[in-house]
Amino acid sequence: MTTQSTVIIGLYNPKSPTNVGAVMRAAGCYDATEVRYNGTRYNRAAKFHTDTHNSHERIELVEMDELTAGLADDVEIVCVELVVGATALPRFTHPENAVYVFGPEDSSLPQEVVDKAHHVVYVPTNGCMNLAATVNVVLYDRLAKTLGTIDDHQQIVSNRDNKNKLAVKGCA
Repeated sequence: MTTQSTVIIGLYNPKSPTNVGAVMRAAGCYDATEVRYNGTRYNRAAKFHTDTHNSHERIELVEMDELTAGLADDVEIVCVELVVGATALPRFTHPENAVYVFGPEDSSLPQEVVDKAHHVVYVPTNGCMNLAATVNVVLYDRLAKTLGTIDDHQQIVSNRDNKNKLAVKGCA
């Protein structure tokens, strides 16, 4: 998978190193270009706790006060939050270049952040998912809606665990 798009993940005051590590892994899986975070809680915790693919070596993890600072003019702000008036993710068309801003695990994005957004989306679930799960779902939705033809064989062979030699019966 390669992408010409800008895909930035913005984490508003994340508290869990486990979730940030899992977000880094998702960023690597879905070709995000950068992960940004703000707040003070994450810096007190161990970094890359669950980034088992070492995505931080390829994708920059940047601490910044304002998650939407320094964006190119063509990058649209997409807030992902359970907000009255938000668009359900299945009906959302992703912009080519975006920063996806996610709220903290134990709170919501501030109103002033939501007010800056070009788009506000939510994942329709029963209850709410944790931060890392939400990032994975949103990035997968983006991928699923923007990919052209997929060479299934090549995709599987290139990305599966090296111990995985499974095949569907009758396929080689």
